[in-house]
Amino acid sequence: MANFITGIRIFGSILMAFVPVFTVTFYGVYLICGLSDMMDGAVARKTNGNSRFGARLDTAADFLFAAVTLCKLLPRLPIPRWLWLWIAVIVVIKAVNLILGFLQCKKLVSVHSVMNKVTGFLLFLFPLTLTIIELKYSAVVVCFVATFSAIQEGYYIETGRAIVM
Repeated sequence: MANFITGIRIFGSILMAFVPVFTVTFYGVYLICGLSDMMDGAVARKTNGNSRFGARLDTAADFLFAAVTLCKLLPRLPIPRWLWLWIAVIVVIKAVNLILGFLQCKKLVSVHSVMNKVTGFLLFLFPLTLTIIELKYSAVVVCFVATFSAIQEGYYIETGRAIVM
């Protein structure tokens, strides 16, 4: 059942690539994809349906959903230079965390912190706010939380609180 829910996100992501951005249809498909992301893991845990294949399918679905969303939104958004720089800093921190975690554990590590979940939720909400809140205001909130989360993630990796995958 969980893999079926993940499949909905894959299908929805492909569909979203062909739907005009900022339309009711776009937002509807986006919400279905996001909800499937929130549900598949919970269903897998509740039904003891966790599997290596399911975890990989979920990761692929997440990547496809994020890639399609970015490809649809980025060309339409007037992103100021300071925001690009801030995003780049977050990406660098996350990359350093990934490298340090790998060097420390000889495997990829994952941090499942509350702040990472809050960041993910805010990133999910972000496109939904673009027509009602000016980008520079909503982006500051998301970037501030994402920066804190990335720094906390590095701390958790350094102190051994990360999950080795």
